[in-house]
Amino acid sequence: MNRAPASVWRNPVHFLAFGLGSGAAPWAPGTVGTLAAIPFFLLMQPLSLFWYGVILLVTSLIGIYLCGKTSDDMGVHDHGGIVWDEFVGYWLTMFAAPTGWLWIIIGFVLFRIFDIIKPWPISWADKKVAGGLGIMLDDILAGLMALGCLQFIALFF
Repeated sequence: MNRAPASVWRNPVHFLAFGLGSGAAPWAPGTVGTLAAIPFFLLMQPLSLFWYGVILLVTSLIGIYLCGKTSDDMGVHDHGGIVWDEFVGYWLTMFAAPTGWLWIIIGFVLFRIFDIIKPWPISWADKKVAGGLGIMLDDILAGLMALGCLQFIALFF
């Protein structure tokens, strides 16, 4: 069971790192955090690929700080409730995705599969890269792998 510290509700950095509180879910905080990323994706989807990419870059860089600071404050590397990385990983998965709820669901499932199973190089990054960069990197890699699969499916099916 996920135990979110009280600081999630008091500290704006922790609140953001915990995905606006979605990471405080008692069970499956990564899945809940990914679900919480969907409304933001819906707001980003109409943007040009350039501006969508800018948002991905900015939220990734901010995420390195948010996740690293929250992790350091809590004294736990990559607490399960830190889900900003899931937000960014899902948004990356959905880069240039076709429109429609079917694609949102396919992207969600693909991202969760790669984030949970952690095939190489995701597993390597998860174990070897420390701090905020490490917390973000494994989900960025999962997002890239899911993006590749999603684009393959969109192209050939």
